[in-house]
Formats: sequence, structure tokens, C-alpha cells
Amino acid sequence: MSPNSTYWMHHVVGIARRAPHTGRRVGVALVSEQYELICSAFEGEVRGTSWYHALRTRITELGTTRAHSVYLTINTLSANQSFELAELLEEVCIDRVYIGLPDPALTSYLDSDPITSRGQVQRFPDDLQREILEQNRRFYTASEQNIGCNTHYSTHRISEAVSTGLRSRGFALSLDDINANRGRLSLATLICEKYGVEDIEADRAVNETLSEAFDTKYGTYDYAHDARSANSGWTDEFMSVYKKSSTRSLSAVNILNVGVGAGHEAVALFSDCPQITFIDIAESGLATIGGCIPSSRTVVSSAEDLSALPENSYDLYVSLRTYNSSFFDTSTAASQARRVLKPGAAIIISVANGFLYTRRGSVVPGLILPGTDFVDLYRGMDTVNLIGADLGHSGFTDVQVLSTSTEIYLSAIAA
Repeated sequence: MSPNSTYWMHHVVGIARRAPHTGRRVGVALVSEQYELICSAFEGEVRGTSWYHALRTRITELGTTRAHSVYLTINTLSANQSFELAELLEEVCIDRVYIGLPDPALTSYLDSDPITSRGQVQRFPDDLQREILEQNRRFYTASEQNIGCNTHYSTHRISEAVSTGLRSRGFALSLDDINANRGRLSLATLICEKYGVEDIEADRAVNETLSEAFDTKYGTYDYAHDARSANSGWTDEFMSVYKKSSTRSLSAVNILNVGVGAGHEAVALFSDCPQITFIDIAESGLATIGGCIPSSRTVVSSAEDLSALPENSYDLYVSLRTYNSSFFDTSTAASQARRVLKPGAAIIISVANGFLYTRRGSVVPGLILPGTDFVDLYRGMDTVNLIGADLGHSGFTDVQVLSTSTEIYLSAIAA
């Protein structure tokens, strides 16, 4: 993210503060190729009208037909459920779009959404997304995007468990510290800087804490809370992805399954596979799956460190809903995956993309914005795009994406 882009993101968040306290707070700015402001607006600037109408008036007055970029804090829906950004893009030729959050009223993907249909859409960083959420907390709290709809995810937060675990080891970090350092290395570095300990001690504290946190949350996970309980065909979806990558049956290939959780996926997919190794940082799930599939090998390790495994050894690497985990380094994990796979082997990764609204039995699409109680509709595809880029950089080719009702799959081939 360029300094110029960051500046304008902060600028429109500031503009949004001018909106009336009683209404939705949205800020927008059109910026030229020289990164100079063309015009801006905010929700409620003109009584009874949206940001779009205020901006459109200025565009007409200026005779503007082109802009380098637009920065918008919330991708808003109008009263007739059309996207005001889409209307803006029809009037002005804009090269780049930067978006903070989806409208809290947006509960499913719409074909007319310029964010999902247009390439080169950039997202605001997490800290600014959280600030936008705070500006509009009343609207988001009342929306279906509030994870209070799922008691498991609203009461079991990895960041809170990590805070508690580190505090018990003598490293009292605030939730703000933890949310601002959501990588293993950055969190360990913060501990070193704040407490003056050696790298090895900080690394050990972070790894042990994460292992405990994930073990508590997923080691005995009740899949009644999982969105896939509303999608009985998820195993067929996985097999459809696999068959596009390989003609061999699962029982005939040497499989590495990274991120076992409580073992539900592994039992459903790999019970008849005699050549399979399971990897996880949490021991409970590994113990469960080891008992269910006695012929399997289990290894306690993270996806980012597969040094216990030989290179060029596996025909298939599978990691379901792990690459979107908190404190996960997708780049390092992808590099490790390529190392242990044979040339021509397949990799299948999925990103969770929905939470079960338990009282209704329906799925709310999206991923949790870290440090909040809000499910971000766009975050799943953002994550997939980042993982796809990491796979390409790590030596994988033919990266393909399949979106389903509960998750998004990526598949690729080791070059």
C-alpha cells in the first residue's frame, strides 16, 4: 500500500466524522493521477441525501469525467438496494477503487456489487476498517453481520485466548497490541522489544500460547456450530475440486493434511486413505484423528514449519480453513507446502466464508474482521487473492478458485 493511498484512506475516515451522529457515517474522495483531491463528500452533508448525491453535485459543477481513484469508507446500498458506488462508476471513469467495509445491510453477494464484479479493488487496512466500524457501531451491531448470531464464535476468540495465555507466561499484552501484531514473528518481536527477552524465549511463548488457544477452540469443536452443518454437500464440493487437479483416487495417493481441528473433515474425507499424514499445532485433534484412522501418521507442528517432513514426498497437500486462521503466515506456509510436495502434485486450500446463524440455521457469508464482532462479507475473497499470490510466488501454477456457500477453495499444481 503506497503512502499516498494510506493518506487518502485516513482522509476519508476523517471526512466521515463530519456526518450527523444520528446517521450512518460515510466518507468519500475522488483523487487525481497526481494524488490531488478532486472533490469529496460525506453522508448527511446535504440534509436528507446520501454521500453520492452530494458528490454528484460537485462532479457536475466541476465537469469531472475521470479520476485516478476513489476512496469510500462503506460500500453503501441505496434505499432501492442498488450500489451507489456502481452509479458513480457509470458516471466517472475511475482506475482504482479503495473500500473500507461492506454495508451492514448487505447479507449476501449481489451480482451488481462493483466490489465482487470489478478487478483491482483494494481494501482499507484492518486498523482503519475497525475505526470505520466504530463510527457506525450502532448499525453493524444491529445487523446480521454481528457474530453474536453464533455463540461459539462470539465467546471463543483466539485473540483473547492468546492475551490470557501470554499474560500467564509473564507477557501482559493488550488486545490492541495483539490485534496490531497478528503474525507469529511480529508478536514474538513485540515481546522481545517490550520485555527484553531472547528470541527463542519469545518464540516458545508465542507457539505454546497459540497451540493452547487453538486446542481449546477447535480440539473438541462441536460441528453443530459450523456453517457446513447447513451444507450437506461440502464433501462433494471438495471432491469436485480434487478431480480437477488429479485423476487418481484419494486412496492411491500420499496425502498431507495440514490443520486437523477436531478431525471432522479428515474423517469425512480420508478414512479410506492408507497413506496420510496429519499436521496440527494442537494435540487434541491429532489424538482424535489418530484414533479414528489408526494407519495415519500424526505430527505436532505448524503449517509454517514442516521441517520434520522430507521434501518432494507427497502427492496431495490439503489444508481446509487453516490459511485464514489468526496469526497465520500464508507466505511461509505456501513455501513449506511446495517443499514437501512432489513436482506435479496438487494442493487444495479452503478459506472459510460463512458463519452459521444458529437461531435460523442460515449462513452469513464472510470472515470475522480481527478485533471485532463483525463478519466482513468481502474478507474471504480478499484472503483468497492473497493466498493465490503466495502460491504463485512459492512455485505453484494453474491456481484455480471455486466459491461455495460456506467456503472458497483454491487448487494449484506444484511446478
